[in-house]
Amino acid sequence: MSGHDQGQPLLQAEGLKLRFGGIIAADGINLSLFPGEHLAIIGPNGAGKTTFLNICTGYLKPNAGRVSVGGQEITGRPPRRITRMGVARAFQIPQLFTEQTVLENMLLAGSIRERRWNLLRRLDGIPGRAEMEHLLDLVGCADVRNRLASELPEGKRKLVDIALALALKPKVLLMDEPTSGVASADKFGVMETLMNALREAHVSSVFVEHDMEMVKLYATRVAVWAQGIIQMTGEPEVVLNDPDVIRNVIGN
Repeated sequence: MSGHDQGQPLLQAEGLKLRFGGIIAADGINLSLFPGEHLAIIGPNGAGKTTFLNICTGYLKPNAGRVSVGGQEITGRPPRRITRMGVARAFQIPQLFTEQTVLENMLLAGSIRERRWNLLRRLDGIPGRAEMEHLLDLVGCADVRNRLASELPEGKRKLVDIALALALKPKVLLMDEPTSGVASADKFGVMETLMNALREAHVSSVFVEHDMEMVKLYATRVAVWAQGIIQMTGEPEVVLNDPDVIRNVIGN
């Protein structure tokens, strides 16, 4: 999927610059995500990959440049506002309410989306239960809906975290190492379920990933990040076979 013939980008970064003291985390980043794409960002630790996700979700403000979603600028807006504009984040460590059941977590996410949440409201009175059960089914977690979030194995926690993000009805989902912490034997099953759910929900994604097998199987396009710049973008089979990428990124 080339992206260049797909009309307006869903997510677009232009000229992003960000410096932390002497460290340049972004040095003129230009990157676009088009509808239907799943863009993997690869690169050594400290290259600025997670920083990019933090800029896109409003947790960091760039020194220069802009980010837009569907043509609307989101740079510097608060994270909740950016979420309502269609960009959701799934965290490397799932952000669940551990003493609530999985379904209660979903109902909370739905009520926050609809701005109906208050601390005094009973969760079983919140509308949208059928929708939330459908999302849990979509990510293969219907069987754990009544379990406490604190009791879930890591793979299920990751998938519930994705369901929570999808409950916000995003256009774009940003993920930081979606299968980190998941047992090796479960990683591909988790990623397969996750990507199928995104495709069914018509959600495009950007994901930071260190596992090149995941990149090869699930990315439609890859961006190689190093020292705050994008060295190369392209289809996985081209990028992952590039001698410089093999030497500088995959060899690490």
